[in-house]
Parts: sequence; C-alpha cells; structure tokens
Amino acid sequence: MSDTRRRVKVYTLNEDRQWDDRGTGHVSSTYVEELKGMSLLVRAESDGSLLLESKINPNTAYQKQQDTLIVWSEAENYDLALSFQEKAGCDEIWEKICQVQGKDPSVEVTQDLIDESEEERFEEMPETSHLIDLPTCELNKLEEIADLVTSVLSSPIRREKLALALENEGYIKKLLQLFQACENLENTEGLHHLYEIIRGILFLNKATLFEVMFSDECIMDVVGCLEYDPALAQPKRHREFLTKTAKFKEVIPITDSELRQKIHQTYRVQYIQDIILPTPSVFEENFLSTLTSFIFFNKVEIVSMLQEDEKFLSEVFAQLTDEATDDDKRRELVNFFKEFCAFSQTLQPQNRDAFFKTLAKLGILPALEIVMGMDDLQVRSAATDIFSYLVEFSPSMVREFVMQEAQQSDDDILLINVVIEQMICDTDPELGGAVQLMGLLRTLIDPENMLATTNKTEKSEFLNFFYNHCMHVLTAPLLTNTSEDKCEKDFFLKHYRYSWSFVCTPSHSHSHSTPSSSISQGILLSFVDNYQTAQLLALILELLTFCVEHHTYHIKNYIMNKDLLRRVLVLMNSKHTFLALCALRFMRRIIGLKDEFYNRYITKGNLFEPVINALLDNGTRYNLLNSAVIELFEFIRVEDIKSLTAHIVENFYKALESIEYVQTFKGLKTKYEQEKDRQNQKLNSVPSILRSNRFRRDAKALEEDEEMWFNEDEEEEGKVIVAPVEKSKPEDDFPDNYEKFMETKKAKESEDKENLPKRTSPGGFKFTFSHSASAANGTNSKSVVAQTTPATSNGSSSKTTNLATSVTATKVGETPEQESDTLSQKRVFAIELYCLGSNIDSASF
Repeated sequence: MSDTRRRVKVYTLNEDRQWDDRGTGHVSSTYVEELKGMSLLVRAESDGSLLLESKINPNTAYQKQQDTLIVWSEAENYDLALSFQEKAGCDEIWEKICQVQGKDPSVEVTQDLIDESEEERFEEMPETSHLIDLPTCELNKLEEIADLVTSVLSSPIRREKLALALENEGYIKKLLQLFQACENLENTEGLHHLYEIIRGILFLNKATLFEVMFSDECIMDVVGCLEYDPALAQPKRHREFLTKTAKFKEVIPITDSELRQKIHQTYRVQYIQDIILPTPSVFEENFLSTLTSFIFFNKVEIVSMLQEDEKFLSEVFAQLTDEATDDDKRRELVNFFKEFCAFSQTLQPQNRDAFFKTLAKLGILPALEIVMGMDDLQVRSAATDIFSYLVEFSPSMVREFVMQEAQQSDDDILLINVVIEQMICDTDPELGGAVQLMGLLRTLIDPENMLATTNKTEKSEFLNFFYNHCMHVLTAPLLTNTSEDKCEKDFFLKHYRYSWSFVCTPSHSHSHSTPSSSISQGILLSFVDNYQTAQLLALILELLTFCVEHHTYHIKNYIMNKDLLRRVLVLMNSKHTFLALCALRFMRRIIGLKDEFYNRYITKGNLFEPVINALLDNGTRYNLLNSAVIELFEFIRVEDIKSLTAHIVENFYKALESIEYVQTFKGLKTKYEQEKDRQNQKLNSVPSILRSNRFRRDAKALEEDEEMWFNEDEEEEGKVIVAPVEKSKPEDDFPDNYEKFMETKKAKESEDKENLPKRTSPGGFKFTFSHSASAANGTNSKSVVAQTTPATSNGSSSKTTNLATSVTATKVGETPEQESDTLSQKRVFAIELYCLGSNIDSASF
C-alpha cells in the first residue's frame, strides 16, 4: 500500500479563477530523461495513470501554503496546486524542490523574482538590493507607505519583493498597531492611508500574508482598516456587524477548537471578499485569485472534518427527526444542513460521492420528508434546497428510497407526493418555489438518467410506481379545475385546503366555499382564470407534456383512462393566453407522436372542436395563438396523417375554408380528396368475390369490430383504455350490394352536410365542445351546431353542450362458443380487408 504521506489531490486554476480537481494520487520526485531534470510525478490511485508530470524548474517560484499546499505557475495562465493529506508529505516534497533550486527549506517562497527577461528586471528594479526598503512604521510615514504599496501593484516583480519584505519584517502587525492608535486619536487622514495600505497588501495576492492578516489576532483590525474608505463620507460598521449582528450558532456543540476556528475564519474572509472589497476592475481581476483559493481550501477542510465526526452528524439527525425538537431548533438544524451541502460542492467527485452516501445512510431523505411538510416557509425553502442537492447528485438514490417507502407508507406521505403538494401549495405569487420543485420532479421522472441493468430496470419499476402512486396527486388541480363533478371538487378541497385559499380562489372572491354541483362552465372557469392558478396549471401541463414525449406507454394509458386531453382542452377557453397555449402544446405533442391510438382517441372524442373554436374566437388577430393553431394543422398536412385529415375535412372544413391567408386548410382538403380517389380505385380493383353478399360488410360495423377488438385486448391486460363503441344496428344488417352501400353512405353524407354550421357573418362559424367523455368513449353524438348570433367584438361567444344518447344493440340467441367464433371471423375478415386496401370508410383515411 502506498505511503499516505505522499497522497495528494491535484488542482488547476481555470479561466474563472476557480480551482478544478484533477484527481487524487501519490506524488514522487524523480529524474525524467525526456524533461532533462528532476520532476514531480503524480499517479492516480485508482488506475495508476499519470495525473501530473512537471519538471522542477530552477527559476519557477514555488509557494508553500497552510502547511499542506504547494502552489506554482508553469505558464502565464496555468497555475497548479498539490494538496497533501499529511504535513509530513508536503515537507518532504518541499525539501526536494528547495534542493533542486538551492534554497533553504525553511522559506515559504523559493524565488524572489518571477520569470521575466533580464531587460524587464533592470527596468523594473534598478536597485541592487533583493528586497524593497520599507519606510519606518510610524504615523508620519503612512502616506509614504501607502504610495509605495500602490505603486508596486502594476509590477509583478515589485509585488513579489514587497510581499517578502512585509513578511520578513513582521510589518503587518506593526501597521495594525498604528491603526489602533489612529482610531483612538480620531486621525481620519491616517485611517484613510491605512485603508489604501491594507487593500494594497490584499492585492499582493500572497497566501503567506493572508495567514497573518486572517489570524484571530489580526483579522478584526484588518476589517477595521477597510471600514475607512476615503470615498465614503462616513465609515462603514463592518466590525459591529461581525461581532454583534452576525451570530455563530452551534446547532450541536462543536468540541473541536480547530474546526470552530476554521469556520469563524472562513466566514470572515468570505465577508471581506464579498462585502467589503469593491468589485475588482478588469485590471485587478487576478489580484485576489489566492484569496479565492484560500476560501476554497478552507471549505474543503471544514467539510472533511465534519464528515469524519460521525458522532456529531448522528446527533444532528437525531434532533432533526425528533418530534420533541422545537421549531426554532429545527430551523437552525435545517439551515446547517443547507450550508453543509453547499460547502460539499467544493469536494472532488469521489469525496462528494462519499459525503452524500453518508447523509443518505444517516437518514437525510426521511428527515426531509418531515421538514418539507412543516408550516415554516424558511424551513421548507431550506429543505427544498437540500433536496435539490440530493437530486442533482443522484436521482437514482432518491428514486430507490421512494419506491422502498411505498411498500410501507400510504400515498399521502410519500416523499414525492409531499414535493408535489408543496408545488401545488406554493404561496409565492410568482410560484418561484413551484418552478424549482417542478424542475426536480422532471429530473426524477426523466428516463434519460435512469439505470438499466440485466437484473433490474429502474425505468419500468419507477414509472409504474409514479403512475400508480403519484400521478393522481400531480393532476388533481388540473382535473378539479376542469370538472363539473361536485364530488371531485370536494375531494380536492378536502386534501388541498391549504393551497385552495391561495391558488384556487376565484379572482373576484376570497370565499373558500365549495362550488355547487350545478356550476356552469363559465363560472367554473373563474377558478382557472386567476393568474396564480393559471400559472400552476401551466406548470403541471409542462410536466405532462414532458411525460408525453418520454413516457409513451404509461402516459398513453393515463390519458385515455382519464380522458385527460378533453379536460386539458377546456383550458383553451382561458383568458390567459399562455395557459391556452400550454393546453395546445400538450395536444401538439400528442399529435406529433403520429400514434394511431391517439389519433383514434382524438377523432372519436371530436377533440379538435375547442382548438377550432379558439381559432375562430381569435378572429383576424395575427398573434401567437393563431400561429400555434395553424402550425398544428400544417403539421397534420405535411406529415399526411390520414385519419386526422379525414376527420378535420369532413367535420370542420366548411368553417375553415374562408381562411385563405394560409393554404393549410385547402391543402388538407386536397390531401383528403386524393386519398379518397385512391381508395375508390383500389375498391374497383377488388375481386368480385369480395363484393358478393357473403363478404360485403358495412364499413361502420367493421370499424366497430376493430374498436371492440382493441378494447378486448386491453381488458386482457387488466386496463381498459377506451370503452367499446355501441353498435348502431344488428351485425348481419349489411347492404345487399356495393351500390346499395354507396347510396346509404351518400345519404349519411347528405345528412351530415345539413348539420354543418351555417355562416351567419364573416368568421361566424361556431362549434360546441361536449364536456364529457361520451364522445371519446364512442358515443355518436352530434356536437356541431350553427351559431345563431354573430361573435362579439372580443371574440367570445356562448357555447352550448348538446349531448346525444345512443342505444346499444346486442345480438341474442348466441352461445358463448358461437360468439367467440363470430368474433374470430370478424378479426380475420378485418385483416384481409385491410391488407387489400378495400376499407372505404373515411375514418380510415
């Protein structure tokens, strides 16, 4: 096993001046023939690959920081760092470097000068002395000292020399003593000079100076100097904030004094960087890179020390989940974990993996389940942030937990359902929390990040779980706001009463009373049309649209079982255009799949009605809604989806033919007529035997048999997708010959034409949308009626519901065996007829 003293992490500084972890390995110093000199080699501990090969250049400035870091630059913008696990290993490699460069290992920086040309050295520093001579540290010399510090910032060489001089003479502590004297004497001019001096020393960007300035002894005086900015009329009170306002809360007492000191130091240095120091200019961006590194490595050390203290973390979790813990204490515990997880982002991947696994083992997910359901908004917000870290790190870990939880808990208290309810109950007018939670849900249900192995398929298992246990919670607001069923509304009110008062209250009222069972569609939409509810429904529709694209099988069953698309299209009536567009986008994704099951569902339910109504209501306005609807029909035309083309032309063309600014609808009519001619030509080529009485069948009856076959197959799987279509006449009542059949069909078409809407004014066609599942389930309802009054100026019009009934005709006198034989014959006949292309029913185009 390799010596742990030489175990290191390799870091490189990126363009954003942040340290990137390149891996963990073991370092050695050896002669490399190709590089012609002693070099530092780091080989990965995982596979032995070479992480670093760097020649120890005699002129390169190496810096030793915080006892376990060695930092150097190999090019103008390429900084490297080795972080050692043990101080002894750092000292050993440092001695090798100093030996090559001929330096005393006691120094912290191996070179006084950076690598520049000889001409630049003489230009920048004509003096022969290695160090800059500092003025004596006295009150009357402060202006001279400030000028010196400011003047060297433009020269890398002079910055290095000044840093060495300040370190060797203990100059910083003397300056801070002068600060105390100036403050006691209220010497404002001296305090302004000290501000410039301390700010300049920070811009020297030297870790050795930071260690002195940020020590417990000096840091508050450094902050005090930075309060006296000459540009301000009055000094800031940063020390007062750090000592009195900012309170360090130990949710669980920290016994390690070194850890406590490191936490204090990191907070104060972060405050200096983020609050006190002004935003650096373009020329000063690199001046504080070492300060950023100082904070970064401090955070890594804090997380590592906390993670190794299992007793501390166990106690935190015990109090977090204890019912006896008071609300204030629980709030502090949750905020601690939020900061803890934020700090963990500084860890290298393998260490971050171990960190989150430790949290999962200790029970972070059950704890989040408790705190996310609390009334305290701050606690819920912090818990959501923690949950986002966990989902981002490993969605599979979260999925595995909730599936195991489902075996022991009711649906109401499942973690994902708690998350969904928090999304529904978000009280923010802009739904900021709901948007964040929706993004997390999308990550969890995204098949792209689900694992698939030979023994276990996470995708099928989790999606089965989600649709059985969680989907009804997600769609509850949508189904409720588009329902006329009082029982369904009462159920939602009972289970989501908290959210109803904020989300589902009508815009003109703050009443929490349950809507009456006789509520009309217009009154119902008052629940949808307050802005916050519309936003929530838009989020839900966005997630459902994602499901249509990625969960083909599960979402298809859910849509058809719940008649979901019909409910969604009710939202086309919303006054909020963004919500109507979300509903339209949902339908567009479904049609985009070009799935005949979906197409049959749409045509049987006459689900284009609300879309065409919205287009007609929009009138001649050229806006996003108009373009989106036109694009939907253009897609159907371009992709030549025959069943939808036939349905649109046969039922809606009279209302759409006046739209001439695009050729979409005329194109659909042309496609329809071409397909009809082709089918007629095929029919004429069918052998005469297929036109005899023995084999001739009514096209409508054939379609009904196919529908029954489809439904029976679904029933065998235990799920009914679409209810069977009721027969309109006995099965053997076929036309005696082809001519008789065509006469019957022409009579039917003539009847349909009489029922088409009649134009009462330009753009005056109107359709009513039957708000029921009867059409989707196969009921032959007449839902197209003529509008009796012209559309009003705002494009709205009254919509009536005309529900038709149908009588189911069944055959009697047959035994079960005979019925089975008859059904088999039907299926064989349907297949034969389909293969010959002789099905002339327009619904099959």
